[in-house]
Amino acid sequence: MLGPVILAASRSDRMRRLISAAPVTRQVVDRFIPGETVTDVVPIIADLTSRGLELTMDVVGEDITTPEQASAARDAYLELIGRLEELELGEKVEMSVKLSMFGQALDGGHELALANVRPVVEAAAAIGTTVTLDAEDHTTLDSMFAIHEELRKDFPQTGCVIQAYLFRTEADARHLAAAGSRVRLVKGAYKEPAEVAYQQKHEIDKAYVRVLRTLMEGEGYPMIGSHDPRLISIAQELAHQAGRKLDEYEFQMLYGIRGDEHLRLAAEGHRMRVYTAYGTDWYGYFMRRLAEKPANLRFFLRSMVSKG
Repeated sequence: MLGPVILAASRSDRMRRLISAAPVTRQVVDRFIPGETVTDVVPIIADLTSRGLELTMDVVGEDITTPEQASAARDAYLELIGRLEELELGEKVEMSVKLSMFGQALDGGHELALANVRPVVEAAAAIGTTVTLDAEDHTTLDSMFAIHEELRKDFPQTGCVIQAYLFRTEADARHLAAAGSRVRLVKGAYKEPAEVAYQQKHEIDKAYVRVLRTLMEGEGYPMIGSHDPRLISIAQELAHQAGRKLDEYEFQMLYGIRGDEHLRLAAEGHRMRVYTAYGTDWYGYFMRRLAEKPANLRFFLRSMVSKG
C-alpha cells in the first residue's frame, strides 16, 4: 500500500525539498490549493458561493516551532475573517483550523493553542459563522477535544472532526452526538499504528458507517466528509431513516476533487460545503491528499511524466 509510504514522506525534510523543487509540482498543487493569499482565493470563494455551495477555509501550515509563528497563524485567520466580513459571506463560509498551527505542540501548547484560537472563534461568531477544529494524529486528540469543550461554553456552534479509522472514535461519537454539536466525520489521513487504528480499507469503511449511524441518530449536526459514492449514498439513507431534513446535515468534500459531485448534491437541495485550503506551507496538506486516494497519486505521477 502506497498510502503509508506517502504519509511517511510527508514528514521527511528531504522529500519536501525534492518534491517542492520539481517544476511540475506547483501546477498539480494548484488543483488542491487555489492560492497562497486571501486575495488569491477571494475569486474562488465568490465563484463557489455563487453556485450554491458553501465553504470551509483552511490556512495551511502545521510545522509551527515558535510562539511567534503560532501568533502569525492566528492573525492569518483573522485577516480571512475580515475579508469575509467585507464580502458579506459569513453565513456561507466557515473556517477549519488545526491546533498544531496555533502552537499545540510547543511547551505549554494546550494553553497556547486555546489562547490563539479563541479570538478566531470569537471573530468568526461576530460575522455569523463558526470554526471547526480539525483532527490530527491520535496523540493530539485529548487536547483538541478539551479545547473544543472549552470553546463551546461561549461559542456552542464550534465544530470538531472525528476520524473513523481510530478505535476510540465510536465512543467519541456517542459523546459528541448531542444537541447543538457540529461533528465532521472523515476516514482519517494520518499514519497511525495498528494499536490505535484500523489499517484495512474495508474495516475503515465499516467503522465509518457505524459512527455515521450514531451521529445521524443523535441530536447534533453531522457533517459527512467523504468523496466515496457508496458512503454518500449510505449517508443519505441513514439520514432518511433518522428522519432528518436536508438542512439537518451536510456533505463536505475537498476543493479539486469531484467538483461535478459538489454541484450535483447542491442541485438536489443538499448542503454541500467545499473544504478549500490556501497558503504557502502546502506540503503536508498536499501529501495527505495524495495518500488518501490512489487517483490523486496517479494524477500527480502522470503530470510529472508528461511535464518532465
